[in-house]
Amino acid sequence: MQDLTLRGASMIMRKVRDQPRTTRQDLVNDLKRAGTTVSKKTISNTLRRHGLKSCSARKVPLLKPAHVQARLKFANNHLDDPEKVMWSDETKIELFGLNSTRRVWRKKKDEYNPKNTIPNVKHGGGNIILSVCFSAKGTGQLHRIEGGWMGPCIARSWPTTSFPQ
Repeated sequence: MQDLTLRGASMIMRKVRDQPRTTRQDLVNDLKRAGTTVSKKTISNTLRRHGLKSCSARKVPLLKPAHVQARLKFANNHLDDPEKVMWSDETKIELFGLNSTRRVWRKKKDEYNPKNTIPNVKHGGGNIILSVCFSAKGTGQLHRIEGGWMGPCIARSWPTTSFPQ
């Protein structure tokens, strides 16, 4: 094993800045191709010295710019009377396979930078979906959704006791 040179550290930082999901093994292999042999621990120590740490990548909805604009328009239209707005939220729990966590190298303030997140698309099978509605008045009951999320169709099938009064 060799000591990591300033050039090697710069190479690591450049690669992680461009591709935060890079693994330590990828970085070891890149340095080996450049003629420097270092351990994964050396890679970790170098990244920490530069203010980065290994964190779970945040899962965020995969939104197109049109989706973002539509959500912003909706929020602005209903800002005057939030009591009239009923929100819903759902979460998908994997029953089979791994709901694996991807790691990224990032600084604390960069957790929602698009390079450090994993777009989340809801589809497929082998999972259950839990859903709840809420408003400014409180939270409704938790429901298990059978057969996938069907948006407004589900809301009509909820008993009225589900909604905050």
